Amino acid sequence: MEITLGGTVLAPPTFFQGKHSRFVHEQFDCRGDDGRTFRVIDNVSIGPRVPVNPGDRVTVKGELVHDRGRPPIVHFTHHDPWGTHEGGFIELGGRIYA
Repeated sequence: MEITLGGTVLAPPTFFQGKHSRFVHEQFDCRGDDGRTFRVIDNVSIGPRVPVNPGDRVTVKGELVHDRGRPPIVHFTHHDPWGTHEGGFIELGGRIYA
């Protein structure tokens, strides 16, 4: 399901290589405007790295995935170079990262 959420970054991003795609991703947790926590996973091999810091306000558009027993994940927060999926973005400080 595609979703757009606003929230506050809780911790500095960490980076990892995807198990299936082998692309590099950044992830960071946010507290949404509704008070719930969600994790952003952004493919920085496709879109630019987002220079977030704890306390930053972001708006995130992407695909929401529920991970049983964990906070929901918002991924696909970048453009789709293959044209098969609706693109997403992360907005930070008035700048759009996609």
